[in-house]
Parts: sequence; structure tokens; C-alpha cells
Amino acid sequence: MRHKRADARGEKIMRKVIAGILMGAAVLSLAACGKSETAQTTAAQAAESKDTQADSKAAAADTADKKEIVYGKSQGPYTELFEAAIVPILEKEGYTVKGVDFSELQTADIGLNDGDVDVNVEQHTAYMENFNKNYNADFVAICPIPTVPAGVYSAKYKSVDEIPDGAKVAVPNDAANTARCYLMLQKIGWIKLADDVDPSAVTQDDIVENPHNIEFTEMKSLTIPAAIQDFDYVAITGSVVYNAGIDPSTALATEDIQDHLVLQVVVKEKNKDAEWAKAIVDAYHSDEFKQYMEENNDGLWWIPDELK
Repeated sequence: MRHKRADARGEKIMRKVIAGILMGAAVLSLAACGKSETAQTTAAQAAESKDTQADSKAAAADTADKKEIVYGKSQGPYTELFEAAIVPILEKEGYTVKGVDFSELQTADIGLNDGDVDVNVEQHTAYMENFNKNYNADFVAICPIPTVPAGVYSAKYKSVDEIPDGAKVAVPNDAANTARCYLMLQKIGWIKLADDVDPSAVTQDDIVENPHNIEFTEMKSLTIPAAIQDFDYVAITGSVVYNAGIDPSTALATEDIQDHLVLQVVVKEKNKDAEWAKAIVDAYHSDEFKQYMEENNDGLWWIPDELK
């Protein structure tokens, strides 16, 4: 009887030992699997990270060294000059140059900011800095380009000296061009501005002397040419003169272009040192471009000294 009880107890102990061994083996197996999966996951993540870094480096290299240049294409003389004189030079250097049409400069700048295009040639520094501020953009100007100056035009008079008392004069209503036109009118002696005024921010309120009692109307630049008969004189910016088909040689006076109003080649800050960006700058400074301007400038263009 005692032997039977002992045998029973022995069997129970043996079963527990075997169960413990089996459970330990299972735990070890699960731990091994867990370590294996963790190692595999870590290895996969490391490989993915390396691939991502490689892709980023490759993308940066492609951006810097790419051979296709996409430019924002707006209506006006600056894009047309780029297409006629600069694109052929770039193509000789092995670049493919493509244009994307935009209805006006603001949408062109949004396209540049979003990366839809690489460059545009339609704005001066004052406009660029204003866009950067309002849209949290990072545009930089990399090269000045020929610029069409604003001018005074009239359908009634042959000289700015003929201005009558109480003359009606139209000027643009956008801030940068309003300022430049009032500066031009001061240059020809029609008005006097406050001595401490910021040249880039002149408004009608800054006029301290108006000896001819001029009545100013500020209106959209593009609408001024069509309304020229309604005014004694109009002040028109260069691109508007060009788009309206007005002969620039008929200007009765032109502005002295301020540094912040010189047109520029504009790109995003990250692209300023890219090879394709340098190629555009080189093209504007080339002898071929100088020759083009000598043969095709009929008085429309003011040319920066560094491009002469």
C-alpha cells in the first residue's frame, strides 16, 4: 500500500517536472522569436532610414545638378526677354528650359514657392520681400536684369512743363508702384515729398508741396493706359507700357530706378547655389547677352551697370 502511494506521488512529481520543462522550453522559444522579430524590425528600420537618407541626398543632388529648368511665365517684357535672349544660351549649355504659364505675378510666385517652377524673372526686390513676408516664403534675388522704367505719358500735352493748374494725374494704386511714381513726379518738379520719407513706402500723404494743385487718382496699373484720355497725364510702370503697346520713346519723363525696383532673377533660397541657377546668372552676364541688348534695345530697357 505504501509502495502504491509512493509510486503515485512519484508520478505526480515527474508530471510536474515534465510540465515545467515543457513550459520553460516554450518560454525560451517565445523569447527567441521575440528577439528575432525585434532584430528583424530594427534591421528593417535601419535599412529604411539609410534608403531615406540616400533618397534625400539623391534628390538634393538632382535639384542642384539637374539639366531641366522650369520658369514661371507671366505676361510682360521680362519673360519675353528671358525667352528670346537667355533660353538660347542655356540650351547651348545643355539645359532643357520649359515655361509654365501664370495669369499674373502673385500666382507665379505661389507656384515658385510651392516648387512647381524653379525661377521667375518678373519682380523687383521690393515686391519679392513683400511676398516673403506675407507668404512666409524664402525667395532670394540672384541677379539684376534689364528693367523697363516707369514713365509719364499724355494724350494732351507734349511736355511735362505744360502741366496746367489743377491737372488730373493717374498713378498706380499698388504700394510699390505708387511709391516709385510719386518719386518720379518729385524728380520732374511737380511735387515735393517729406525729407524723411522711406522711398519704398511713399504715399500721397507724404506730399508736402503741390504747387500745381494736382488732383491725383490712384487706380489699377493695367487700367491706366485705356483711361489716358480722361487725364492730363498718367504715370505708368514699364511692364504696363509694354503690355499696352505704348511706344516707350513717347514718355515725357522717366524715373531714376531705385535699387529696390530693379528687376531680378528670383529663386528659392535652397537653390541659389545650384549649378542651373549659376548658369542663368552667367547667361545674363555673357557677351552674347550684351550683344543681344545692343542690337535690340530701342530705348525700352534700363540696363544695370554690371550687365553692360
